[in-house]
Amino acid sequence: MNLEARKIEFVQEFLKLQSEEVISRLEKILKKECNFSEVKKFEPMTQEELDKRIDQSEADFLNKRYKSSSELLAKYE
Repeated sequence: MNLEARKIEFVQEFLKLQSEEVISRLEKILKKECNFSEVKKFEPMTQEELDKRIDQSEADFLNKRYKSSSELLAKYE
């Protein structure tokens, strides 16, 4: 199926939706994707930035500043 056909099928399914909650979630996804595509250029981290981020993550973990995967999944269900 080509992109145009997929878009048409998606819009047709979208028009059938009756749940305001589902429509809101799809709107958020669309806005997020549009904002993401506006990002001009990907710039990789330097080794120093990466090391600093790793150190911060390890410190956060040791100080119990994290969420479990089940907590994250529950947020999006």
